[in-house]
Amino acid sequence: MNDQHDSLLLRALRGEPTERRPVWMMRQAGRYLPEYRAVRAATTFLDLCKTPDLAAEVTVQPVDLVGVDAAIIFSDILVVPEAMGMHLIVEEGKGGPRFPEPIRATGAVGRLEQGITHRLQYVFDAIAETKRRLAGRVPVIGFAGAPLTLAAYMIEGGGSKTFDIFKNFLYAEPRAAHELMDMLARELIDYLLGQVAAGANMLQLFDTWAGLLPEREYREFGLRHASMVLKGVRSAAPDVPFIYFPKGVRSYDGFPATGASGFGIDWQTDLERAVREIPEAFSLQGNLDPVLLTTTPELIRKETREMLAKVPPGRPYVANLGHGILPHTPVENARAFIEAAKEPVECNV
Repeated sequence: MNDQHDSLLLRALRGEPTERRPVWMMRQAGRYLPEYRAVRAATTFLDLCKTPDLAAEVTVQPVDLVGVDAAIIFSDILVVPEAMGMHLIVEEGKGGPRFPEPIRATGAVGRLEQGITHRLQYVFDAIAETKRRLAGRVPVIGFAGAPLTLAAYMIEGGGSKTFDIFKNFLYAEPRAAHELMDMLARELIDYLLGQVAAGANMLQLFDTWAGLLPEREYREFGLRHASMVLKGVRSAAPDVPFIYFPKGVRSYDGFPATGASGFGIDWQTDLERAVREIPEAFSLQGNLDPVLLTTTPELIRKETREMLAKVPPGRPYVANLGHGILPHTPVENARAFIEAAKEPVECNV
């Protein structure tokens, strides 16, 4: 059930006239907020994700504190592989999430557990509780990591500058890599539809490591399996906007056929080029460099206005960053971005 049909965000994504562009920020519920740090100080990161009341509390914080037009549920993309049986350790400030027993052999893929959506009930409960607390003020966004990005962490064992272990696995064992990503795609479809059933009004598929691979390999391993997720969810929930965010891609060829209703544009990409290359029927989101939010309110306002002016007024568009907000961002600067995005702006086309 979509109880936010007339919200600014959903109207904008449908291409309907709106008084201004909607705005939210990736990672908006997080360490830049003192109120988040206060909650986080009393629990672990994963326990915060798995406690619906606490997850809902930090999800709603940026709505109240900086004025965003949507609440994205507080969770982590890696809860899916954890639910499939992998041991996940998340220690903020200590190297990021890691899997101490990563997938390094083809046989390990077959030992992953399937049909695991019931193990993620805490995410659905957090969405439902967030909806209750918001009482219709703004829509709720659900999300997941794309198969390529999840597989990168599962095989590498954690974050990496090069992900050479992951890439070696793809090149050397393509059949096993496809088996893993196909398995992930099936689980992700059920997981995301569970989020919709719990009340999510919009979805986003994060492909953080899409730019790791050469274009041909990205299309073979990344775009192929992301499309399976996008099409599977859209066929069952066609009225729920679904944004695909492939960070670092160098071409949008073939993107209209993915099943996404729109695309997130990362900070490294020229937004005007994305406007030209992606057909007008598809919504766009982004792409301010998150580092700009660590500068000054004056510069933030200037750059935000310039970003907004790059998108024709009739084009479905959501103001956002080109990646997640940085933890050391001053709260007043985050608020300056949100306020600037809400100001009327003249388009340059």
